[in-house]
Amino acid sequence: MSQPDNMLGESNALTEALDHLSLLATIQRPVLVLGERGTGKELAAERLHFLSSRWEAPFVKVNCAAMAETLLESELFGHEAGAFTGASRLHVGRFERADGGTLLLDEVGTMSPRLQEKLLRLIEYGEFERVGGQRTLRVDVRVIGSTNADLRSMTDAQTFRADLLDRLSFDVVHMPALRHRDNDVMLLARHFAVQMSAELTWDQFPGFGPAALLQLREHHWPGNVRELKNVVERSLHRWADQDRTVETLVIDPFESPWTDTDSYSAVVFEPQKPHQSAPGNLATLPEAAPRGSSTALPHTKGLRDSVDDFEKKLLLTSLEHHDFNQRRTAEALGLSYDQLRGLVRKHKLRTRQKQAR
Repeated sequence: MSQPDNMLGESNALTEALDHLSLLATIQRPVLVLGERGTGKELAAERLHFLSSRWEAPFVKVNCAAMAETLLESELFGHEAGAFTGASRLHVGRFERADGGTLLLDEVGTMSPRLQEKLLRLIEYGEFERVGGQRTLRVDVRVIGSTNADLRSMTDAQTFRADLLDRLSFDVVHMPALRHRDNDVMLLARHFAVQMSAELTWDQFPGFGPAALLQLREHHWPGNVRELKNVVERSLHRWADQDRTVETLVIDPFESPWTDTDSYSAVVFEPQKPHQSAPGNLATLPEAAPRGSSTALPHTKGLRDSVDDFEKKLLLTSLEHHDFNQRRTAEALGLSYDQLRGLVRKHKLRTRQKQAR
């Protein structure tokens, strides 16, 4: 079986989490898997199951946040025929289906206090009754809980039972956020890009340009691996050119190209008044000072910083000339709209239209 996307990487943080899972696979105790959305909590639980001696038995999962309390109770513990209106026949719950194997309770923190009590009894004694039933059933199930909630704070607020948390947390595996995984962002981005290139029937992935690489490094990735995959696939689909390196990423698809204001930075850069020559022409920028002049570029700046300054001034001048209309600015500079947006992000500019005089 191929390695799942979330588990690809070479960072110490990911390696430590995977080693922790391997260690826990050898014992039969409840485990909590914690982490932000998109960090691979479900994949971690699946890995824990298939590395354990239960690997040939069922691996069953349920999203506790996706069901109302009564439906979740029936799904977990089953119900007898006639237990409630519409219950025309016996329903075998997920604990029974997972007997001998593993049950993942995703978003376990959303479970109601009454169901928490039933879960506690099952974990402690392996016993439960179906809804509407009187016969006590026994199962052998390893329970794994996963959540991105702070369960300890919830116990302080008395919204999650402290005794259940004690039972679930024989040990806790923390899945690292993508921003804590060193250079895994670049490795995963290329992995997703190669896959998407094949789906688009491109001969090869042309690579990421400097602006796109900067976006990959500087974005916070709150959605973690899931967000990164969406961004890379979306960006290649929009780029639609296998012969040129991908110069910009479309991180926020909800951003309208016709929005009057942007909010990439709290800082507003005020551009200088443009000269009479056309924007995009080098004549719009201050002329280089003669050698030996006191106004020459300071020697403390490297080539890259000087080029960045030049690029930013050119952008600002052209934007002002075109009343901050980004599409006209892109055309004047010989750029695509996405390329211009990438440069705006790179220099952390907030563009705004001129006030009407």
